[in-house]
Amino acid sequence: MATKPKTLNDAFYETLKDVYYAERQSVKALKKSAKAAEHDELRQAFETHAEESAHQVERLQQVFEIIGKPARGKTCEAMQGLTSEMEEDLEDFGDSPAADAVLVGCAQAVEHYEIARYGTLKTWASQLGYEDAAKLLDETLQEEKKTDELLSQIAERINVEGSEGEAQATGKGKAKGA
Repeated sequence: MATKPKTLNDAFYETLKDVYYAERQSVKALKKSAKAAEHDELRQAFETHAEESAHQVERLQQVFEIIGKPARGKTCEAMQGLTSEMEEDLEDFGDSPAADAVLVGCAQAVEHYEIARYGTLKTWASQLGYEDAAKLLDETLQEEKKTDELLSQIAERINVEGSEGEAQATGKGKAKGA
């Protein structure tokens, strides 16, 4: 008996399940990151995006409804790897001046993964004629891009603060009065 060839619809559904799992994991990781963040601005960004991500999960549930499939996740190996890396980095850098910079790096890795996935899903939804789903996915895609940009701006400020202490500790900073 021949197996039925996989279609773009199949790929869309499988990727949607993957992103559904990943987004739910992202909410947990953001809450953990908010607790670990030292800078108030970073903590607030994580808290705000955790709330936003909870709404993104709801949007994904709407997309499942639009395509007539049950909203269920499948283990996302990429997100598991990213959150595992974050855990390791928190252990390694948790009490260091670089902790917040490392948290931003981990968060941006997650954002970039999500941006890639939501961009793909939006394109596929349009190609498959799921215009309402494409609009929902685009709304989330824009939020992810906005969060990535905000994290970049925060990183520029906190990395400067952390590197100033490092330069003084290693003697590579500018001499006072120079």
